[in-house]
Amino acid sequence: MLAIADYVADSEISSRDAIDTARYMVMDSLGCAMLAMKFPECVKHLGPVVPGATMVGGVRVPGTSHELDPVQAAFAIGTQIRWLDFNDTWLAAEWGHPSDNLGSILAVGDYLSRKAEREGRTPLDMGQVLRYAIKAHEIQGVYALQNSFNRVGLDHVILVRLASTAVTTHMLGGDKDAIISAVAHSWIDNGALRTYRHAPNTGPRKSWAAG
Repeated sequence: MLAIADYVADSEISSRDAIDTARYMVMDSLGCAMLAMKFPECVKHLGPVVPGATMVGGVRVPGTSHELDPVQAAFAIGTQIRWLDFNDTWLAAEWGHPSDNLGSILAVGDYLSRKAEREGRTPLDMGQVLRYAIKAHEIQGVYALQNSFNRVGLDHVILVRLASTAVTTHMLGGDKDAIISAVAHSWIDNGALRTYRHAPNTGPRKSWAAG
């Protein structure tokens, strides 16, 4: 947890190749999200938890008119990206889809940017967003190199929660202690079982689990 906090708070991302690759990843993920909008089963997952529970000036969900609180928007955007199972894949001891982290990163980024504009401050630029995405990819990817959660029946989205928690805590102004505390809580809550990924239990949850 200390290493994660140090990396998120202190590391400067300067690699041109990494930034260019992250840009392609964001474009690819948004393409996946927009294609998912053609599927009613996806679209019905994207609104507020209950009708009318919107947030004026909240986070915008791409391809919709929804403005939601950052948590619900993160679920919606993550669901859009993951729905068709077309976004990026990382295969190691554990496998996963690191661009799933964009659900939370884009939601928090839009929330912070709109808030900044209302207060007369400068919003985030895409360079900052890309660097946050790179850090999330690195955290999830490095953890997956030597840790197989599926071997004990846990779903790989536990690493999405870990990476997204660390990065968005920093985005929201959290210092190293806050990042450590948030990451600790992400582990304490444990992870989802892989049950919904295997016959005879496979169902639509597989398409929104990363949200």
